Amino acid sequence: MSTGLENIRQAAGLELLARQLVEGFITGLHKSPYHGFSVEFAEHRLYNEGQSTRHIDWKVFARTDRLYTKQYEEETNLRCLIVLDTSSSMRYPVDTQAKLRFSVQASAALAYLLHQQRDAVGLCLFSDKIDELTPVKSTSTHLEKVFGLLEKTLHSEKKQGKPTNVPDVLHEVAEKIHKRSLVILFSDMFDGNHSIEEVFKSLQHLKHNKHEVLLFHVSDHETELAFNFEERPYEFVDLESGDRLRLNPSEIRTQYVSSQESFYKMLQLKCNQLKIDFVSANTRTDYFEVLQAYLIKRSRMK
Repeated sequence: MSTGLENIRQAAGLELLARQLVEGFITGLHKSPYHGFSVEFAEHRLYNEGQSTRHIDWKVFARTDRLYTKQYEEETNLRCLIVLDTSSSMRYPVDTQAKLRFSVQASAALAYLLHQQRDAVGLCLFSDKIDELTPVKSTSTHLEKVFGLLEKTLHSEKKQGKPTNVPDVLHEVAEKIHKRSLVILFSDMFDGNHSIEEVFKSLQHLKHNKHEVLLFHVSDHETELAFNFEERPYEFVDLESGDRLRLNPSEIRTQYVSSQESFYKMLQLKCNQLKIDFVSANTRTDYFEVLQAYLIKRSRMK
């Protein structure tokens, strides 16, 4: 019983955080050109007796002495599948699990925002295979299930040696979702067993099947991109393979940074060629850019 209560508390915590993130984001929208995304004003119509007075335009009534209601046109409902990499490298740094935590919380906020917009959302959790794939639904009970799965992922036992298989997973996802959807991928794209060309073929498969793709490349920019560590010996551990290497960061910093820059430039270039929106998501920044990137992508799909 205590385990069940704890799960409820955890899920409630993630839902509360998601709501706070979204409400803060919407407040920020009033200062940007993206406000008014849920419904759009279409026209005025004469008020008929018995109708709800909720949408009466009282300003028009003051000018004309006639009752008109505002008619709104809801945006076309969207189908979205959030695809979240849960491999061991996403648990870096081990003490904070910042990459996984950032991705889980951003996914929760997106799921909540989708639900608020009456859109349908599904969740795919993967490492070297698909571990969980929910239907794409817009109900409140389904949203609760998504929150529960995300919480379970974040608080699951920290296991090393859980590899990534981006190409096979994305090929499978492309075949399993039959209606045109927005696929939002959270991953560090670290896949030591496949070439970058294989990864791009799987992304191309999604595009070929008429899906829109939004890739959040999740990393700690300070250490994983700039390789900024103190000048002292470290033991670096590959969280997926378990390989260990002891060295001073200064010995390889130049070569490492050059290699990473080359990889990310290639990643951005290929995404641009495939018309995939690419967001370099720094785990040390806030979630505004995540939600804003989604909103811009959604507006393009109308």
